[in-house]
Amino acid sequence: MRRTTFIAAVAAAVVLMLGAGWALPWSRMPIITFLCFGLAALGLTVLMRAGQVSFGHAMYAAIGGYATAFTVRAFPGADGLVAVAAGVVASLAIGAVVAAFVSRYRGIFFGMLNLGLSMVLFSLAGKLYGWTGGTDGLRFERPALLGMALERGQFELAMLVLTLALAVAVAWAVQRYFVSSSGQVMLAIRTNETRLEYIGLSARMVLAEGYVLSAGLVGLAGALLALVQSLVTPESGYWIRSGEYVFIAILGGSGHAAGAFLGAAVFELIKLAAAAYFTNAWQILLGATLIAVIFFAPQGIVGWRRRAPRQTLPQEAR
Repeated sequence: MRRTTFIAAVAAAVVLMLGAGWALPWSRMPIITFLCFGLAALGLTVLMRAGQVSFGHAMYAAIGGYATAFTVRAFPGADGLVAVAAGVVASLAIGAVVAAFVSRYRGIFFGMLNLGLSMVLFSLAGKLYGWTGGTDGLRFERPALLGMALERGQFELAMLVLTLALAVAVAWAVQRYFVSSSGQVMLAIRTNETRLEYIGLSARMVLAEGYVLSAGLVGLAGALLALVQSLVTPESGYWIRSGEYVFIAILGGSGHAAGAFLGAAVFELIKLAAAAYFTNAWQILLGATLIAVIFFAPQGIVGWRRRAPRQTLPQEAR
């Protein structure tokens, strides 16, 4: 029953977002943004399962976005899906290189090393004007999507459907990863890494694999956002954006893949409401929300729902 209820809730959310995107054109970009932020936060959730937090993971969103832009500009006839795939591949490749040495570190050293790398990338993106467009960003023409040349409104609607489909599929795949042997080893890294080494498992290798997966998820989010905006800027890799991803991951909780999207939904709703009614103090409202979560729901929304009298998450998530 709980699994059925969970699936029904997901189906209802999908129908609601599709209906809103169809009937309310202004809602398409906020929904796409929320889904992309959820995908990026899901990447952080993978690392949080191992007890590690990256304060610079937005650099993979920038890598995915710039790789998408470079692909469209270098190959004018390239389909949008090909450009997104190029962004994901670039993020995975660079993530694999970084994981080779970042996986040696834990705790604050892990987080700050990622932050340092992201600031180097941010600085390069702002300085290499001939390649990246500098602080103005890199614009590109809207490509065809699935071989179809679409107007702006049609393109946004198609991107909403694509992003929503990818979000559901990726969330399901990541949840399967969480309950797999590799996902359980990630949890063991957080609790007792030494014991893993005693039984012959390489904690460093498993963390490196999780890191690459995390980089690919954030890169996918950055590629999708760049494609729908036809623009990518260095700000997509700034440390503040990384902090937003961490905020969403903590807000949603790491117990289930759905937590990242629940956190992203709450984050976007708070931002929209605060920007409308508390224009000069919306950061205060976000900070107060995070403090409340830490005090009253330290396991995030997912953890809070688990403690509720009626649970709606599927059995495998418990």
